[in-house]
Amino acid sequence: MLRLQAVQPKDRDLLWNINQKYLYEMTSFYDDPMDENGNYHYGYFDDYFTDLKRKAYFIYNDDVLTGFAMLCPYSNIDQNPDYTMAEFTIFPAFRRKHFALDIVKMILDKHPGKWEIKYNEKNIGAKKLWNTVVAPYGPEEHHLNEEETVLSFKTPCI
Repeated sequence: MLRLQAVQPKDRDLLWNINQKYLYEMTSFYDDPMDENGNYHYGYFDDYFTDLKRKAYFIYNDDVLTGFAMLCPYSNIDQNPDYTMAEFTIFPAFRRKHFALDIVKMILDKHPGKWEIKYNEKNIGAKKLWNTVVAPYGPEEHHLNEEETVLSFKTPCI
């Protein structure tokens, strides 16, 4: 059974480690170099433990960690969203099992309001996921550049 678990301060190292793996995977789409310690820069990481407007969740299937999501209210398109999907991943071993579709629906239901989700056009899996999940909400598409698209939409209160 899929579930969300809020990341707590005691979970900082775990979130850091899995986010680093995610950032490495994203180098397929972005030219982000490692630092001298072999880490990828994530300037807002510590803010997830101090900024009450930011939320981070571990995604579990039963008791198995299968991914994570990080939300913030900061816009990519100079709007005023309630939530922006800052980071989201289902680990490769758990993909193509509809976990992403189901868990994103859970996140959207848990956090109704104005949303933004950005993806890289080269990331075909993400593009398909986000367009499928948000289609019922009639999203507006905003192109930041040739490679990045932001979907803005509103989810109803349930």
